[in-house]
Amino acid sequence: MIITPRVRGFICLTSHPEGCEQNVVNQINYVKSKGAIDGPKKVLVIGASTGFGLASRITAAFGSNAATIGVYFEKPSAEGKPGSPGWYNTAAFEKHAQAAGLYAKSINGDAFSDEIKRKTLDLIKADLGQVDLVVYSLASPRRTNPKTGVTHNSVLKPIGQPFTNKTVDFHTGNVTEVSISPANDEDIANTVAVMGGEDWEMWMDALKAENLLAEGATTVAYSYIGPALTEPVYRKGTIGRAKDHLEATAFSIADKLKDLHGRAFVSVNKALVTQASSAIPVIPLYISLLYKVMKAKGIHEGTIEQIQRLYQERLYTGGEVPVDEKGRIRVDDWEMRDDVQAEVAALWEQATTENLQEIGDLAGYRTDFFHLFGFEVDGLDYEKDVNEVVEVPGLVS
Repeated sequence: MIITPRVRGFICLTSHPEGCEQNVVNQINYVKSKGAIDGPKKVLVIGASTGFGLASRITAAFGSNAATIGVYFEKPSAEGKPGSPGWYNTAAFEKHAQAAGLYAKSINGDAFSDEIKRKTLDLIKADLGQVDLVVYSLASPRRTNPKTGVTHNSVLKPIGQPFTNKTVDFHTGNVTEVSISPANDEDIANTVAVMGGEDWEMWMDALKAENLLAEGATTVAYSYIGPALTEPVYRKGTIGRAKDHLEATAFSIADKLKDLHGRAFVSVNKALVTQASSAIPVIPLYISLLYKVMKAKGIHEGTIEQIQRLYQERLYTGGEVPVDEKGRIRVDDWEMRDDVQAEVAALWEQATTENLQEIGDLAGYRTDFFHLFGFEVDGLDYEKDVNEVVEVPGLVS
């Protein structure tokens, strides 16, 4: 079938298998171009199919020749119905990993559930014995707690008072004002239940209880801080409370790994176009301005550049991992440079519908958005028929 983008708000309802594959190949080639990393050899990535999780899997496999198991929740392709982008990304990754002689298998299902945890533990036990790196990169709007059976839904709201600021419709370029009402206590608790560290710790407890963590094993989860102008709706809002919980959980997990000489970190990454960030008011306008500034300075990075740098220059140097005063790894260091933030803040004050094309990088934002779904990838003919039915080679049924 010929697959074209069908967009509804911040979601694209279709995805392109060949475009997704080319994106994966481009990331593989980038990692290989940067040289070998003396890193992990047996890796579990929870949330492995898109964004930072996918980049983590690619970097481990093609930077360190690691065997990888990926856990994700994606919609398979079927005749006449394209799969989700994460389905096609995983199919492409496993195809190229296996062609390179690397072990790559995956499990598709709800990573929050006991059933999927059990299935994953059994696969590690059968095939790898133990893992030496666990990446936790789940992004979901809801979670059913397997112990209580309660389903929690996360919300994006400020805490304490309403928030009003500029935002942009990245499809039209219209800069408008948005107001968001504050969260109540239940909103906060639900968001922490979904996006905090509880499930990460459940995974690590389960792996350790069954002796599936190697001596010296590392685990890392991903977070974001961002600038002062997004603070009320992000870092000091409901999501920020969840991120605080996630970051505190790293210390709890690290204590539990002491007898293995293991390590647990949260890596604070830079702002990038993801399905999640596209849904957050204010963030698309901030990213458009940030991209313009960082590209002009020659310090812009995408997900694969961020994660490759995390592995090569932070996690696997052979020395002490550099962290900030709160114990976090910072690969948002270039984004948060004083000169970058000062320029973005000045542009923010100026930004209007009329001048955003000139002072921001809305085109770059849009391109990255469509890339998430395999569209607008250089070198592909989107007018030709493609086979929408693609199998994931290492999928464990």
